[in-house]
Amino acid sequence: MISYWALLSARFRSLLQYRSAAIAGAVTQVFWGLIRVMIFEAFYRSSTQPQPMNIEDVTTYIWLSQAFLILIPWSLDVDLRNLIRTGGVGYELVRPVDLYTYWYTRAIAGHTAPVALRVVPIILFAAAFMSLQPPASIAAAASFVITLIAAVLLSSAITTFLNITMLWTISGEGVAIIMRAFVNAFSGILVPLPLFPEWSQPVMNLLPFKGIIDTPFRLYMGHIPAQELPIHLAHQLIWIAIMILLGRWILTRGLRKLVVQGG
Repeated sequence: MISYWALLSARFRSLLQYRSAAIAGAVTQVFWGLIRVMIFEAFYRSSTQPQPMNIEDVTTYIWLSQAFLILIPWSLDVDLRNLIRTGGVGYELVRPVDLYTYWYTRAIAGHTAPVALRVVPIILFAAAFMSLQPPASIAAAASFVITLIAAVLLSSAITTFLNITMLWTISGEGVAIIMRAFVNAFSGILVPLPLFPEWSQPVMNLLPFKGIIDTPFRLYMGHIPAQELPIHLAHQLIWIAIMILLGRWILTRGLRKLVVQGG
C-alpha cells in the first residue's frame, strides 16, 4: 500500500506542474459556465410550468459542475496510450506492483490534481459574482464531501476501464467518444438530471454516471436530504466495485494475448 501511495503522490505532484494549462482551463470553464447559466435563465423565463429545481439551484449545480469538470471520465491517459502504441507497455509488466492498481492510482491522480488547481478560483468567482449558494447545512456539506470522494473513485475506475481497452484498440479514441456521449447525457454535466422527463428517471438512477456529478451536487444543495446519504453512497460503491472487477477481468484477458509491437 505504501508503494501505491508513493505512486499516487508522485503522479499528483507531477500534474500540479501544469499551472498555465490549469489557468487556461479555469478561464475556459468560467466562460462556458456563463453561457450555460444564460441558457437556463432564458429557459426559466420563457416557461411557466413548475420545474423540479428552481433557477438558483440550477445555477449552483452548473457552477459546481464547472469547478469539478475534470472528474468526468471522458479522456484517456495519454502516457499509457503512447506506451501501448510504442510497445513500451512491456515495461509496465515487469514492475513489482499490481498492474491494475498501478493504473487505477494514476487515474485517481489524473482526476484530482487538475481539479485541485482549478476548483478554488472557479468557486470564488461563482460565489462572488454568480450567486453560488453555500451548502444547505453542515450535514449536506459532509454528505457532499463523502460522495465526492466516492465520485473520484468511480470516475477513476471508469477511466481505468477505458485505458485497458487500448490493449485491443491501441488508440482508444472510439471507446472514449462513446463513453463521453454516455457521460454527457446521463451524469448531469449538461442538464441537471431532475430536469429530464419523469419516464427517464429510473434508467438514469440505475446507471453509474449519476454518482459522478448529480449525487454529490444535489446533496450539497439539500435537493437530496442528507438522511438519504447511505442509499446514494451504496449506489456509488456498488458501481465502483463493478467497474473494478470488470476492469480486472478484461485486463487479465488482454494480458493473455498481449503482443508487444516490434517484439
